[in-house]
Amino acid sequence: MTPFSAPRRPFSRPVVGGPPVAVGDVALAALVLVAQVVLAALLPVGFASHRPDALGWALLVLGAVALVWRRRAPMACLLGMVAAVAPYHYLENIQEAPILCSGVALYALAVAGPRARTLVVVPVVVATMAFELGSLGKPDGFTDTLRSAGWIVAVAVIGEVVRIQRKYVAAITERAERAERTREEEAARRVAEERLRIARDLHDLLAHSITLIGVQTSVAAHVLVADPERLDRTAVAGALDAIADTCREARAELRTTLRVLRADGDGPLPGLAGLPTLARAAQAAGARVELTVDAPGPVPPAVGAAAYRIVQESLTNAVRHAGPPAPRITVRVTGDAAALRLLVRDDGPGGADSGAGGF
Repeated sequence: MTPFSAPRRPFSRPVVGGPPVAVGDVALAALVLVAQVVLAALLPVGFASHRPDALGWALLVLGAVALVWRRRAPMACLLGMVAAVAPYHYLENIQEAPILCSGVALYALAVAGPRARTLVVVPVVVATMAFELGSLGKPDGFTDTLRSAGWIVAVAVIGEVVRIQRKYVAAITERAERAERTREEEAARRVAEERLRIARDLHDLLAHSITLIGVQTSVAAHVLVADPERLDRTAVAGALDAIADTCREARAELRTTLRVLRADGDGPLPGLAGLPTLARAAQAAGARVELTVDAPGPVPPAVGAAAYRIVQESLTNAVRHAGPPAPRITVRVTGDAAALRLLVRDDGPGGADSGAGGF
């Protein structure tokens, strides 16, 4: 037996037509059989009936045994029950004994559905009973048929009500499971979007800082190698100080970003107030930055953070790809109550804007 295989139960072989026969089905059939035997043995003998003989007992047993397949094949169960009970009645055995197996078979058929089959089978069963009673030559056979038809219809109605109730519960359960799956898919989508946003923010932050550090390191290396005899210690110290400042600013911004991601609430998003720091970092890398901020007062945090990231990425690209040794970069932030506009322009090859837009 593999680790994932379940132990087999007796009477539990799966079939295509319905659920497998379970131990409970056999137990119910045995209980009905015992009750029918007790009724056939203890009920008084009527005017036109007698105690079952050997054939009568066998038919009574077969009618109860057919109930084993009541869930797996309800129509076959009903036909098997009728095949056993009809000759039992025809032989004028005690008529009340097989009532239990008849009721259980009809109930199982109604519960299994569909409704159209039940509506067809019930009149057929009533007509069969009328034919049997008529063949026995009873003068009140029609009255007995109507009296028996009452419990037949009642059993069928109860089975139909149970079927509808089960179908309703199954529909509610399915809707709940579908809603749960939808919530899980929505949560997974939001997690994926949040991961993408985190990756984008960290890329913007680290790419900017690493680019500036690389440029500043190149400047320091050029100063050291270009003319060792006339070493400009002030320039080297300035480049190293700029590298240290960039590292500190990157570390502080990374700490702020992580606090926001952890939802601590004490780490504000970067905004327009951080643009001068970005300009100083670009100037430390050798660029000439002209920054103009003319915003209409406080802007929403999300808008300010978006503007900060756009300017940060634009400065990074200008410092990395600009042609002149000291590129000139113009950054303008303007707006009104309805929109915020950004313009980032450098004097690199082509003279095109590094970034421009509004939101």
